[in-house]
Amino acid sequence: MPVHRRRQLFAALVTSTLLVATALMVWTLSAGGFDALDVVITGLFALTVPFNAIAFWNAVIGLSLARTSPDLARTVCPALVEATDRSPVTTSTALVSCIRNEDADLVGRNLDVMIEGLVASGVADRFHVYVLSDSHWPEVIAAEEARVQALAERWHGRMGVTYRRRLDNPGFKAGNIRDFCERWGHQHDFMLVLDADSLMEADVILRMVRTLQQAPELGILQSLMAGLPTTSAFARPLQFGMRMLMNGFTAGNAWWQQDAGPYWGHNALIRLQPFMAHCHLAPLPGRGPLAGWVLSHDQVEAALMRRAGYEVRVMLLESGSWEETPTTLTEYLRRDLRWCHGNMQYFKLLRWPALHPVSRVNLALATGGFIGSTAWVLLMLLFALPLAFDSGPSFHAGPGLAVFALSMGMAFAPKIGALLEVALDRDRRLRFGGGGRLLAGAVGDMAFSVVMAPILAVGHAVFIAGLALGRAAVWGAQRRAVHWVSPLAALRRLWPQTLFGGIGVAWFAWFSPPGALFFSPFFAIALAAVPVAVVTSVPVLGHLVARIGLWRIPEETLPAPAVAALHLPALASRPLPPYLPLGEAAAERVD
Repeated sequence: MPVHRRRQLFAALVTSTLLVATALMVWTLSAGGFDALDVVITGLFALTVPFNAIAFWNAVIGLSLARTSPDLARTVCPALVEATDRSPVTTSTALVSCIRNEDADLVGRNLDVMIEGLVASGVADRFHVYVLSDSHWPEVIAAEEARVQALAERWHGRMGVTYRRRLDNPGFKAGNIRDFCERWGHQHDFMLVLDADSLMEADVILRMVRTLQQAPELGILQSLMAGLPTTSAFARPLQFGMRMLMNGFTAGNAWWQQDAGPYWGHNALIRLQPFMAHCHLAPLPGRGPLAGWVLSHDQVEAALMRRAGYEVRVMLLESGSWEETPTTLTEYLRRDLRWCHGNMQYFKLLRWPALHPVSRVNLALATGGFIGSTAWVLLMLLFALPLAFDSGPSFHAGPGLAVFALSMGMAFAPKIGALLEVALDRDRRLRFGGGGRLLAGAVGDMAFSVVMAPILAVGHAVFIAGLALGRAAVWGAQRRAVHWVSPLAALRRLWPQTLFGGIGVAWFAWFSPPGALFFSPFFAIALAAVPVAVVTSVPVLGHLVARIGLWRIPEETLPAPAVAALHLPALASRPLPPYLPLGEAAAERVD
């Protein structure tokens, strides 16, 4: 199907879903008339639908492609070279690790594994590692210098390692990369952008390099990232769900986005010459938290690269590229709100001239996701008014149930589809720990997503209200290690959810007990945010969950060599078979 037809079809599917859902909501609210409050409620509901519909249709299309395409990666990225390609590496690539007050041992450990793989491949002379620091904590700086010096000495004569720390950090990560481009960019053809927690297999890196060598039209090639095995009780269901859905969802997204695809800021290979020429990010004009330096740089750089005439595509390989998942609810929310702040700046960028239409859509969606969750919170508040004070019927039950079924269907159908796809494939089922663990993990993941939704939505709503009042996010270092969150620390971060949930539950219990049975789960979950954060952060619980194999991912069952080399606690929680492609012998070992 031609690309423009794909985009028209996808737009028609999403628009039709929005119209059906909105019509059902109008019907639901028409009992006893349709007043101004009903209009506002319908408008807020309409804001929440597109993002669920897009996720739903992405997953449906992606799962269909996964079932019918013998080589899904090359289906969505035709320029991708074969896995068996061993053509000479004739270009120079910089491995750029951007860090700020991070654990230097973790950074050095991951880089050491990647360097070792490239050296073993015999192409180390075509790569150079740059550790680009924006750190300002003295103890972190000393640890960085020592760790990078040790790395440079270990690989001296085989691969170059350079350390640079800025005394100030204008432009944050984008400014850090711009400084690298000005200093060393002319010495290299490509740049592999890495975060502190990034890990990539040498074979995947080389496949990306060979692809860009043979496809001069490609500007950015983004790898598909999985979560590294963890002993965090909070992170395990998240990374399980992501691992189940990521292939199909991203394939569906790539089916219609094609050459205007995503860039997620790391684990991506970038062609340096057009990046340096066209992707410089100047401060945004104006005043307030949405002005100044561009904070979420990745989507903007992808849009500028596409505007310059270069393709931005994703490489759909399920293994070979990893990152870490935040280990606690408080850290996850803190990262999410930083993204919210950066993405809200995209409102200013939508007016930029000559952007590709799909790039403009991507910027709008990145912003709209947070707007949609905020609309959902307002929707819950406004639903409370007619239920509490109206003596007559406030809604039609039949269409109301249809709205609920449609919303839940869009939310859970992709997860159920991904579960069936994995369950019907014996090798993939065994990689997730077998049928029993797979089913238990999927059910637990769905339950956990229900718990997370109100907590995140309230956080987004409060944060966006703060942005409107001039309050900005603090872009500090992320605490990546598994750690316990005390009740007091959780309350300091989650008091808005606690207050919102408490008032909502009390309101419904006092004014409308029948209504409370239907609506209070949203408020009750928000009220439970602090206990959820505390319990899911308990290290002993995380080790127990890892040991019994709940939410197991393929990287735990048969870890790739790069993952095994990290000696992660999640891999030490049970005996592991050797790394082998799953066939009859390996399957028996896993069983």
